[in-house]
Amino acid sequence: MPFFAYKGRNARGELMQGVLEGADSGAVADQLFGTDVTPIEITLTKKTAASASNQTLWDKLTEKKVTSMDVQLFSRQLYTLLKSGVPIMRGLAGLQESAVSKSFARVIKDLRESLDSGRELSAAMRRHPDVFNNFYLSMVKVGEMTGRLDDVFLRLFDHLEFDRDMRNRVKTATRYPTFVVIAMVIAMVVVNVFVIPQFAKVFAGMHAELPLVTRILMGASQFMLDYWMVMLVLLAGVIAGVRAWIATPAGRYSWDRRKLGIPIAGKIIMKGTMARFARSFALSSKSGVPIVHALTVVSQTVDNAYLCARIEQMRDGVERGESILRTSVTAGVFTPIVLQMIAVGEESGSLDDLMDEIAAMYEREVDYELKTLSAQIEPILITFLGVMVLVLALGIFLPIWDLGSAAMKR
Repeated sequence: MPFFAYKGRNARGELMQGVLEGADSGAVADQLFGTDVTPIEITLTKKTAASASNQTLWDKLTEKKVTSMDVQLFSRQLYTLLKSGVPIMRGLAGLQESAVSKSFARVIKDLRESLDSGRELSAAMRRHPDVFNNFYLSMVKVGEMTGRLDDVFLRLFDHLEFDRDMRNRVKTATRYPTFVVIAMVIAMVVVNVFVIPQFAKVFAGMHAELPLVTRILMGASQFMLDYWMVMLVLLAGVIAGVRAWIATPAGRYSWDRRKLGIPIAGKIIMKGTMARFARSFALSSKSGVPIVHALTVVSQTVDNAYLCARIEQMRDGVERGESILRTSVTAGVFTPIVLQMIAVGEESGSLDDLMDEIAAMYEREVDYELKTLSAQIEPILITFLGVMVLVLALGIFLPIWDLGSAAMKR
């Protein structure tokens, strides 16, 4: 259907303008009247509702993007409005006017216009993939099919709250180790560029044979000074190559599988991902989604290609008539305790409740791992720092010690 640009006034006399999709101008006028807007002008346009905007280039560059917090609050507010019996069009209009983020206000405006055009809410949200992910869209679709859209929005709010809390805790736990590593790298660069060259000049004037450690340090420092540009280009090339490799399906699968084996960090990633899987599966199951479709939807929330493939393997097994327990054992990513809980849940018909408990168990383990992360990383950092200081001390002070000893013997 074509798009029409319109201008009109609402019940308060305020000027309203935008773009609507309709069979003709009369249909667009009916849509406007239905939202208490009196049309003044309706013209055919090639712009779409998503692209029509009076933003300048500067506004687009400086405007704050839609965040996960915006979507989370939107879910909670929409749940409250729908639960109170407020029509969805009126609720969206209120949310648009009260939205703090201008970019998210435009998204809500487009949702209203799409609903006016006859689209379903999930189809309207699908026009904004950078705001609503596949899992969110699938859950909204389920809510529309089951007539429990308000409950779905509440569960989506809880899911987004859990996901945001998990990410924040990971950032908090890794802030100190990251700072220490950056400080160590800066210190190594400063020592190689400014300190060792000065000692090299002193040692060159002594015309003495230097220890092996000193020669290695001086050679590394000279190499950095002579080829720092080449090293930067190579580093940028390696980073670009790795990013391009990870962007491929095979590269992403291989990298996601290997990072689960990284010491300390790998088990946190694994447990956090499985907590998200269990919580999402419980949410889908409680919303009335069939198990096969639920596994398909949940696999999209797992931000790991390797684990996503294991979940899809579980889905294929269920499609063949196998039990959830058997497919979970075959997947090889669950601990024996979790498998036992899945067996009990499947036997008793309360798999969604057991999945919630599994998610809570994984969350507690992740919380413990994150609280002790600094304590686990500190010995490694201290050992590495000690080795670096020892090498520098031996390389710089051994020649001075040898020359001092030789002078005393004379």
